[in-house]
Amino acid sequence: MSQSPEIGSRTRTRAIMEKYGVRTKKSFGQNFLTDLNVLNKIVEAAAITKNDNVIEIGPGIGALTEQLAQAAGEVLALEIDSDLIPVLKAVLSPYNNVTVLNQDVLKANLPELIKKYFTDPQRPLKVVANLPYYITSPILMGLLASPIKWSAICVMMQKEVAQRLAAKPGTKQYGALTLAIEYQMDVQVAFNVSRRVFVPSPNVDSAIVVLTPRRHPLPVQPFDKQKLMGFIRGCFGHRRKSLWNNLQSVVGKDKETKARLTTALEQVQIARQIRPERLTLEQFIELANALHGLGVL
Repeated sequence: MSQSPEIGSRTRTRAIMEKYGVRTKKSFGQNFLTDLNVLNKIVEAAAITKNDNVIEIGPGIGALTEQLAQAAGEVLALEIDSDLIPVLKAVLSPYNNVTVLNQDVLKANLPELIKKYFTDPQRPLKVVANLPYYITSPILMGLLASPIKWSAICVMMQKEVAQRLAAKPGTKQYGALTLAIEYQMDVQVAFNVSRRVFVPSPNVDSAIVVLTPRRHPLPVQPFDKQKLMGFIRGCFGHRRKSLWNNLQSVVGKDKETKARLTTALEQVQIARQIRPERLTLEQFIELANALHGLGVL
């Protein structure tokens, strides 16, 4: 069914780029993956089956799309670069289970697209993507903020960002992004990807990260999720400062507020001089709830 060699080979990638006059655009963070082994490992990491609907973000010239089409039930590929749409439609023409749209995922109405373009929108839904480095976090947070119940999100990102997502308390990579992801998803760094398998080669190595819905519910729930996330971001406002100093920047420094901060910290048994990166998600929730109960948040 597929043409040979496959799109993901370096030879075919260059041939497609030459035939259609494709030039990668830095403004879109384009780096085309040219290693079939890596492409197959991505599909494997996402555990794609014929029962899955897959949304691919940023298909480029279709290397990963082709592998997804062979493994999935249906694929909806969202490409922001309008110049690549005719290229994608041409090279993916052998596959009748792929729909290519010229869409910016940050502006797209994903629930409507899912309803319109998938034959059975009730099938398990997965996101697979080679994300532009400069916009990884906004895309991930947008996906998690949507009402859609993702079966899995399997994305390639800068290795450093992958380490932040999977970081543990007490490490320098641990921060607000770690906790925002952990609130909803379990995180697994599946494997690393060398910068040498891209055209053009980026300046850093990448990693494949798989996010799946939390297997175990949080032992304590926040009084308000959005306010919790804002509170956590504020607590990491100055990483070198103690939690106490960061808290004052978040909620205030007047005498009455300081007294309530002290009471809240005592209630949840957290030392004021601890650094914010040493707190678990559960501790942040308990502290935010305590502050809310005292009228501070």
